Amino acid sequence: TGHTEYLAEKTKSKNTVMMLLNKYLKFALITRHVALKHVSLNINQEKILQTSIAAYVSLKKLFLIKNPRMVICGLNPHASDNGLLGDEENRIIMPAVKKLREKIKHLEGPLPADIAISKALHKDYDCIIAMYHDQALIPLKLSGFSRSANLTLGLNFIRTSPLHGTAFDIAKYHHLANFDSLLEAIKLAYRCALNQKRN
Repeated sequence: TGHTEYLAEKTKSKNTVMMLLNKYLKFALITRHVALKHVSLNINQEKILQTSIAAYVSLKKLFLIKNPRMVICGLNPHASDNGLLGDEENRIIMPAVKKLREKIKHLEGPLPADIAISKALHKDYDCIIAMYHDQALIPLKLSGFSRSANLTLGLNFIRTSPLHGTAFDIAKYHHLANFDSLLEAIKLAYRCALNQKRN
């Protein structure tokens, strides 16, 4: 379904995580390329734990953040309003957050996604754990589409890529091509490699 899954299979990496970022926001995704109607079925405590720990470790090793501050988004509007708008928060997300707090000191959630993202934009958090693809991609692209990149966590090497896909729809229109995200991906790979050596 994507390069992340392809690389995970080829390298036999069990717990890969897609981190999407620009200079304003960092997101780690619980689910990736999953139809919206299947998202809730693909969310479980184990995925939340694995994704959050991978993001926490990467913030320390690849971004040299000593005490990462993280927030976990709810799945439903208003993070379900204590079960009025769905039960995933109470049944799955909150128990995972309780377990994560044993390892991650500065962790909040589940918060409504709009609140979590707004607070992250105001520098309250270093990383947001998003439940699904567009929960992360919409704010990321609004805050800096051409200056965003993709970082794959959980591989045995540093792998980055542009935020956008292959763009087959504009391939024949050369004047529409924009290499800014590619440049950001290269800069990110270089920065992460240097930081990894410092550990």
